[in-house]
Parts: sequence; C-alpha cells; structure tokens
Amino acid sequence: MKIWLLRSMTELTSRKWISKITGAFAESPLSRYLIRMFATTYRINIDEAEKPIEQYRTLNEFFTRRLKDGMRNIDQVQSALVSPVDALITSCGPIEKGILLNVKGQDYSIYELLADEIRSKSYEHGYYIVLYLSPTDYHRIHAPAAGSIVDKVHLPGKVYPVNHFGLTHMRSVLSRNERLITYIKTEQCTVAAVKVGAMNVSSIFYVDPDKKTVERGEELAYFAFGSTVVLLMETDTFEVDPAIAPNTKVRMGQRLGLLKRVN
Repeated sequence: MKIWLLRSMTELTSRKWISKITGAFAESPLSRYLIRMFATTYRINIDEAEKPIEQYRTLNEFFTRRLKDGMRNIDQVQSALVSPVDALITSCGPIEKGILLNVKGQDYSIYELLADEIRSKSYEHGYYIVLYLSPTDYHRIHAPAAGSIVDKVHLPGKVYPVNHFGLTHMRSVLSRNERLITYIKTEQCTVAAVKVGAMNVSSIFYVDPDKKTVERGEELAYFAFGSTVVLLMETDTFEVDPAIAPNTKVRMGQRLGLLKRVN
C-alpha cells in the first residue's frame, strides 16, 4: 500500500508545470540564499568550483557550475570511451536482442529509448551503461569520445524522478521522460549519449547547439538537479573496463572501456 501511495503521489507531482515552477525559483535571485545550505546538505566540494561560492547569483547557476581547470583527468587512450559525468553506474551490461535487461528490475527496449526503429538496429547486441547523477555530483555533461556529432534528437516526455525509487517503482522512466540524444560518430563506431531529464529538471541544454565535432572530455551539455545519462554502444564495438560494474562511482573522464570498429 505504501509503494502504491508513493507511486501515485509521484505521478501527480511529475508534471512539467511543477518542474517549471521549481526551475523558475532556482533561477531567481532569492534562491542564492539557499546555495550554502544546499552545498552543506549534499556535501559538495566547493573548492573544485570554478568560482567562489559567494559569486554564484542563483541556485541553478551554482548547480550547473563549471570546475576549475585540472579537476578531472581525461583518459588519453585514443580508443577509450570515458564517463561523460560524475555519477553512479546504476546498471550496465550487454544489450540482448534490443533489450536493456534488468535496469533496477525493469527491461527497456532500444526502440523505446531512442524512438527510432532504424537506428535501434545498430545497437541490438551492443552494450549499455546507465549513469545516475545525484544532487551531490558535478552536473556538466562531457563528450564520452572524440568524433563528429551526426545527429541531435529531442524527445519530449515526463519528468519522473530517476533515483532508486523512480527507476524501481515507476514504469519505464528512462523511455517516458524527456530525452536529448546526441549521436557521436567516432573513428570506430557511433555512440549514442541519451540525456534523460528528471523531476525538477525544466530543460536540458547544449553548451553550443551548433557544434559539429567534439574532443573526448569536451563540454557537451548540462541540466539542473539530479538526472541520468545512458550510453549506448553499437553491436560488437565495445569492450568494458574490468573496473566498471553496477553501483560503481565514476568521475568524468574516467575510462569506461575501449571502442572497437564495427565488424
């Protein structure tokens, strides 16, 4: 009964207009008075931030802060796929016949996630990694590999929470929420970076919407508050690093595995 009630309340509160109200406050001058309390509550390392905490004018500006130069090491191996974010890996593994198996107890089809039947076929037996960003994490999203941006797709949707409760008890959150998908063609293959919106996230933004190429670790996009990035690698193009597994904490720029050419 308790889970049913929480699920029902989440359905009622996961509306775009509620996220817009929350987002409007986070971008207002009044929200600046919550910045230090927010940083303390979530134990955010403010010494990594690009600017002193007093210079951030709104909570959202602090939340989408950049880091000082040199705060993250980008793996330099040419074929490396790196984490685009600081995050917890909530699920990862081989894609079986177009299905992401057992993501917090639920299965997802590649077609539902990408909403593209033709592109989905390239990932039918590939590999996936789900990366969850909590409020504690640095929230800028970087390119997982160097290459050309061959397409960008925006899929409107809901704003359900993508935390443990949302992924476990809400139906198909990753494929029902708003998504911004970037397809990056590397020397080896095409990687799909699926940025999933979440509760209290009003929008997902590209740093430079007109950019055509990216370097590994280069800033790509950002969103406010906790959210998720799903990386999809094509069939037979990825060898996961032995250190990568569910419930592993990773930092932006850390190697997730090696990319291989499509056979």
